[in-house]
Amino acid sequence: MRVTVITLTYRRPSDLADALTSLVDHVSRVPGAELLVVDNDTVPSARDAVTPWTVDHPVRYVHEPTPGIAAARNRGLAESGDSELVVFIDDDERPCDGWLEALLDTHARERCVGVAGPVVSVFDAEPDAWIRAGRFFDRLRHPTGTELEVVATNNLLLDLGAIRAWGLEFDAAFGLTGGSDTVLALQIRALGGRLVWCDEAVVTDVVPASRATRSWVLRRGFRMGNTGSRARLHVVRGASRRLGLRVRLAGQGAARVLGGGASALVGLLTGSLPRRARGVRTVVRGAGMLLGAFGYVYAEYARTTPAPSSVDVS
Repeated sequence: MRVTVITLTYRRPSDLADALTSLVDHVSRVPGAELLVVDNDTVPSARDAVTPWTVDHPVRYVHEPTPGIAAARNRGLAESGDSELVVFIDDDERPCDGWLEALLDTHARERCVGVAGPVVSVFDAEPDAWIRAGRFFDRLRHPTGTELEVVATNNLLLDLGAIRAWGLEFDAAFGLTGGSDTVLALQIRALGGRLVWCDEAVVTDVVPASRATRSWVLRRGFRMGNTGSRARLHVVRGASRRLGLRVRLAGQGAARVLGGGASALVGLLTGSLPRRARGVRTVVRGAGMLLGAFGYVYAEYARTTPAPSSVDVS
């Protein structure tokens, strides 16, 4: 079975250098597997870092200058050739022992369209008490075999045969906002495809100090709420169904704003930092949902002023 492991990169040379060492090792252990690096910079800034690995290892490099994560993901699918499976992993993540084998085993056993695994965050530097109290980088985990509604491409296997048979790809409308993986997952589910959890396929996510901040956490919370509403509205068909969903999403967003505000207030009055921190994040996520229900688009990945390609701007 041919498998293409895809990692996208955009001006993160230090992360990419570390990722290549780890990913090449994992890919080399699995017969028929290869590593594909998709460089989404406007110029091929990652080429020199990847090229040495292509000589004696199953590694390929492609340059996708079209801005946006959806374009890079779609280039990865297009470049996977006759592979039966693709596996997405971020360039700032490091797989643990048995990661790729666990994804493949779960897919073979479950005969599903997608397999997602856990992402465990580790910090470059000790974050402040607000970040620790809110546990914002702790992600839900499930027993292996649990069916999922949505998945993210930070640790995800996809059956490429099914994706191509259905004519699916990552939607460019979500290229600069995030959420194209959510849209794809919802489309897979609507077509009857199964998405399954594999708790043994663990990767660690290296969180730099620039992300372990209140402002980053709140921006990400707002974006997740915004793209979540937009993704669900994007895949629903029929004006009446879309209107009904819009009303429900707006109501859910408003409920989060009110509930989160109440929780934050109680936390403030009782001195509970965890309750206060999570309440504030719930407020901004609910606001994102509410505004997304009415068509507001938050472009988290918009590229305004290009940074020099030699600079790590993670």
